[in-house]
Amino acid sequence: MGKHLVFILFLIGFCCWSQTKKTYTIGMLVDVSTSETEVLLQRLKNEVGAVVGEDADIVFPMEYQLVHNYDVELARKNYQSLLNSEVDIIIAFGSAINIVIQGQTSHAKPTILFGSVDADMTTINLKNNTSGIENLTYLMGVQSFEEDLKTLKELTDFTHVGFAIEAGIASVLPLDETVGDILEGSGTDYTIIPFTSVEDIVSKMDNLDALYLAGGFFLLDEQIKMLSDVLIEKGIPSFTGTGPRDVELGLMGTNNSDDNINQFFRRIALTIEAYVNGNPLSEQNVFIDFEQRLTANFNTMQKLGIPIRYSLIAQTDFVGEFQNPLSQKTYSLLDILNENFERNLSLQSQQKDVELSQQDVKTARSNYYPDITANASFTNVDESVAFAPLSPEFSTDGNIQLTQTIYSEAANANITVQKNLQKAQEANFSAAQLDAVLEASNLYFNALVSKVNVKIQNQNLQLTKENLKIAKQNYEAGQSGKSDMLRFQSQMAQNTQTMIEAVNQLGQAYISINQLLNNPIDFELEVEDAELGKGVFAEYNYTQLSEILDNPLLKDPFVAFLIDEAKNNSPELVSLDHNLKAVERNFRLNSFGRLVPTVALQGNYNQNFNQWGVGSTDLDPANNYNVGVNISLPIFNQFRNNINKQTAKIQQDQLEINIQNTELAIESNVSSGVLNLFNQISNIRLSEVSVNAAKEAVELVQTSYSEGAVSIIQLIDAQNNYLQAQLAQASATYNFLLTAIQLERFMGYNFLLHTEEENNAFRQRFTEFLDANFD
Repeated sequence: MGKHLVFILFLIGFCCWSQTKKTYTIGMLVDVSTSETEVLLQRLKNEVGAVVGEDADIVFPMEYQLVHNYDVELARKNYQSLLNSEVDIIIAFGSAINIVIQGQTSHAKPTILFGSVDADMTTINLKNNTSGIENLTYLMGVQSFEEDLKTLKELTDFTHVGFAIEAGIASVLPLDETVGDILEGSGTDYTIIPFTSVEDIVSKMDNLDALYLAGGFFLLDEQIKMLSDVLIEKGIPSFTGTGPRDVELGLMGTNNSDDNINQFFRRIALTIEAYVNGNPLSEQNVFIDFEQRLTANFNTMQKLGIPIRYSLIAQTDFVGEFQNPLSQKTYSLLDILNENFERNLSLQSQQKDVELSQQDVKTARSNYYPDITANASFTNVDESVAFAPLSPEFSTDGNIQLTQTIYSEAANANITVQKNLQKAQEANFSAAQLDAVLEASNLYFNALVSKVNVKIQNQNLQLTKENLKIAKQNYEAGQSGKSDMLRFQSQMAQNTQTMIEAVNQLGQAYISINQLLNNPIDFELEVEDAELGKGVFAEYNYTQLSEILDNPLLKDPFVAFLIDEAKNNSPELVSLDHNLKAVERNFRLNSFGRLVPTVALQGNYNQNFNQWGVGSTDLDPANNYNVGVNISLPIFNQFRNNINKQTAKIQQDQLEINIQNTELAIESNVSSGVLNLFNQISNIRLSEVSVNAAKEAVELVQTSYSEGAVSIIQLIDAQNNYLQAQLAQASATYNFLLTAIQLERFMGYNFLLHTEEENNAFRQRFTEFLDANFD
């Protein structure tokens, strides 16, 4: 009976308590209402309801959500309206209402001021831990016009800056006095730009060489994007008092940190919870983040030609893609290969070797062309020995000689030798082209790896900065010693140096590509990312390839087929074969060829034009000719034929050895290339698993470290492991494609440089090879 009585009394007490739970009506004052602000306010309402729901009923009547559109007078009227209403708590958010609230000497209703405040113009004592003012607390981010303009000045050294702020705010703040004092003595001018729309700012950009967006918190993303595009087009650097999101959209920089809006909402909810439980607002801790950190848009700075100082890297968070916005051309791998064939100076030089070998063939053939020589002479004979008609004292004569080789074994051999040497030179040029493809591919993928390395090193640097922040918080809270903080400061210095080196490596990669393509060294270029199954790599079906290599029944036949193809396509073997044919022809010439006579036609035509003096005659000038056939056979020429024959035999043996060695090298290279390719396929699969696990691990360890549950060593190990996993994953695809191109070099066949029909024929040959050799 007693137990039942206790239960009934408890139930009655609980019901009575539930029935007496107080309801609080929340009024809200905001600068502007947009679709984006409505979403944010709804999130705030949900957060407050979730946190305070057990202690009180919270309602947000729509009639008490008032908007003043940056009109300070309307904000004041709205505030007074809420004071005269049934509202229990006022949440005020925005610049205009900030001015109104700070101007009050007393606060009739509990008021929570939320947003950002300018350190140069506020009446709030930012050093206090509590407001100390009855019915008032504030959760504010700090903005400093002076610090922002100082940073912009350091980055750009502007001479005339535009100061853009909402028109309603500009009408009530002493901006001219404030900005004038900030810029006094700097030798710079300024223009205040009140705005109600982005078009107001754009219309007043004339004569500006910098723009500071002091307001604009409620501008939509598309409006910020439009403003940043115009600024970049006009070459005007910009700085904003809003957050990093607007910098990501194209504005150049901000000093404001990327505070999590959820954190602000949670603090508002906790503040309301504390108030309804009896804690006065005046005694509650305010949330003010004094830390300022520069966030800069990498691409915007490059487009504006503003140098990125290495000294800024450690103190700056860079956003944007690490691509060259000044690029005059973006190269895919196929673009580089094609342009390489056309403009590579080394290839052009080797092409001249082919042309020179063609000239050697022409020279060899010229032995069968007629040799005609014309001579003219004037003769003066001592008159004492002159006599007619053979030797007049003075005479002029002419002579034409003809030599025509009819048959020469040496000439025939030379023609054959030079033809083979020409074909060998053409094969050498083909090998040089294949080497050029591999070299260009190496440079292309090196640039891609360098690009992704810059991005990952930047992410790692940002992660170190976050960890340093956690270490500082732990040190201030007494959870860890100062050594942790110093360790991360050292780590940040090392990461900064690595970041600088990564940026320089990317620049060196672009210089190497320019050199290869015979571009000016300072030519601005960009390289297009390489993705499996897309673009020029659409034909690289690595999934099908991995299935072949993973199947023991197909792997060995596949390797055998590739070796067979490589031997058939190898320009090195073609060159050696033609050199061998040239040596064999030379060997035959010095063997039985020396017994074959050389037959030549010879002819002379002589003409005496005139004669005078002693011994001259009045007869017509004499002329005569002779024609003959010459047959020559060398009988003894200092044993040179034997020596040449022995030399040719040695050369023949050497070339046959080189052919065998080259074939072995092809077999080895292809077999190793296939194994390397299989390794890279596995790396693509496993690196994705590795990076996901490493990312989750570093997040867990980071959280544990912030709570003092793990040591700094574990956090650094987790971070380093994540860094290495990211680098491995980023380069996995590139390494696969480069390994595939290296294998193609060993095969003497590049899929990128052949038509789809030719590549299909290659696949068909593999099918036929399997049918013929592995039933």
